[in-house]
Amino acid sequence: MDKGVRLGVDVGSVRIGVAASDPDGRMAFPVTTVKRNSRAVHELVRIVREREVVTVFVGLPRKLSGELGTSAQDAMQIAQKLSERVDVVVRLMDERFSTASASSAMREAGRTAKQQREVIDQAAAVVILETALETERQGNLGKVSQVMAHKGDND
Repeated sequence: MDKGVRLGVDVGSVRIGVAASDPDGRMAFPVTTVKRNSRAVHELVRIVREREVVTVFVGLPRKLSGELGTSAQDAMQIAQKLSERVDVVVRLMDERFSTASASSAMREAGRTAKQQREVIDQAAAVVILETALETERQGNLGKVSQVMAHKGDND
């Protein structure tokens, strides 16, 4: 596994959760929540540059059937816009259960739904990133994620 900070991104309709890894890619931790507005991608670009990120993992919320719905299309659009503005690899990672897993863990830790609201997106981003880090350690990243190609690329 190459050295460098990885970023996990959970795209929601109101907020975008962001998590980062340590430079060795061993653990993930919450970073921030970005409001979904016209400056959201700009803020993600700033975080990528500020933290000197080497790879961004954007959660792709597939339906249980595996199909792509409107939430997945939304995540893909954000990932595409981000990939056009940064010089690092942006990958889509299946994240069907990231928010549910994060919410369950927070409930077990004693947080109410109201207490979760402000940080659930960050926690989901941590789940996405932890999954990506483990997948990368196992050498299976190419099998379970897809790279967002820059427009004009032929690959």
